[in-house]
Amino acid sequence: MSELDYTAIAAQLDRFAPVPDSVLKEVVERDGLCFWAFERADLPELTGDDPSDRDLAKRLCAGCPVIDECLELDLRTTGPDALGVWGAMPDTDRRSLHTTWQRRRGGEAR
Repeated sequence: MSELDYTAIAAQLDRFAPVPDSVLKEVVERDGLCFWAFERADLPELTGDDPSDRDLAKRLCAGCPVIDECLELDLRTTGPDALGVWGAMPDTDRRSLHTTWQRRRGGEAR
């Protein structure tokens, strides 16, 4: 498993810093593929031999046009406490990213 470059990921999200939470929420709810998941035929069936959390997150979010917006929204509103997949990342990766993301934005990691 390769290490993620949390600094580069956080830098990529900087473009959303001026966007209000309400706008991000609207965009993610309107365009996020996960909101239409029950209509998707390519969702993985979970069995006893499931893929890693990273692989599952990538597969669930594959082709989603608002992955970065989703990740930014989660980091802002839930931070390291969210569970599940947001922005094509499992919660373990988002917890690590949150510290870097918050420092880039001039705040202390909580």
